[in-house]
Amino acid sequence: MPPSHGTDILVTGAAGFIGFHLARRLLDRGGRVVGLDNLNEYYDPALKRRRLEILQGYPGFRFVRLSLEDRDGMERLFAEHRFDRVVNLAAQAGVRHSIEAPRTYIDANIVGFLNVLEGCRHHGVGHLVYASSSSVYGLNTRMPFSVHDNVDHPVSLYAATKKANELMAHAYAHLYGIPTTGLRFFTVYGPWGRPDMALFKFTRAILEGRPIDVYNHGRMRRDFTYIDDIVEGVLRIMDRVPEPNREWSGDAPDPGSSPAPYRLYNIGNNNPVELMDFIAAIEEALGRVAEKNMLPLQPGDVPATYADIADLARDAGFRPATPIREGIRRFVAWYTGYYGVEV
Repeated sequence: MPPSHGTDILVTGAAGFIGFHLARRLLDRGGRVVGLDNLNEYYDPALKRRRLEILQGYPGFRFVRLSLEDRDGMERLFAEHRFDRVVNLAAQAGVRHSIEAPRTYIDANIVGFLNVLEGCRHHGVGHLVYASSSSVYGLNTRMPFSVHDNVDHPVSLYAATKKANELMAHAYAHLYGIPTTGLRFFTVYGPWGRPDMALFKFTRAILEGRPIDVYNHGRMRRDFTYIDDIVEGVLRIMDRVPEPNREWSGDAPDPGSSPAPYRLYNIGNNNPVELMDFIAAIEEALGRVAEKNMLPLQPGDVPATYADIADLARDAGFRPATPIREGIRRFVAWYTGYYGVEV
């Protein structure tokens, strides 16, 4: 098809959790979205298809079934459109799964991201925003985690691929002047969430009368961030094209900025929650008590996450603030309605 001459926005991973919510918000405000997804079977494709059905109800949405690692397909996609913004949310997700299937992460998260960068390079994309992860902080223990700290000690291959994305984006920003912004998401949760994540798994198990696995004997703290707050942060950053930091110095290099048009931001709730308090909020929303199977820390996991969001607040004028009990209540309402479960 001939190139379109508009301001289409490419959202990769559009049938995924964050991608679906972002695409819907963009469409609600009148945007034109091309949504890419390969609808893989990492988790229930039926959930992805249902999200996609909702997006396809908007006249401004076009779906492309494609994998990031399909080089020829990605080249055709960028040639057929004039993307003003690209938001790369497609990736092979999951810390623990990266231990079991490492090559999948290299294909999707490294090779696939290179294809995104090449598309942006050759087709004049105005701003590439891409998902990084709080997992890049790895063995760092200084809290809260800051984008101005070095993150050189990942504890999973998934985290290493996300750190690699940040490095690749910087190289392209430096070499070709492509404005790039990496967003380190902190434990996203909410309606339409991923079934492999704790809130979904705990809710399902409690409703089915099965025990839940509680790792590190419950001594975990997570900066749980509600999906609407994540999307609001992405929207604000999309509209803020990074400029070179003229004060950047190679004598004392700042990891969070650059003399290239490159930035990193944390998007987290800035309020870590103890895992046992998180479980208590689920129990409260369900009106049931969970049977708990206490287990040691899993390989690849970190005991705590906590986002420093000072840069996000300063540059985007936004701080995530949805209380954990409210966010969990909304998830439970969605879950019971979607699956037709009586509480």
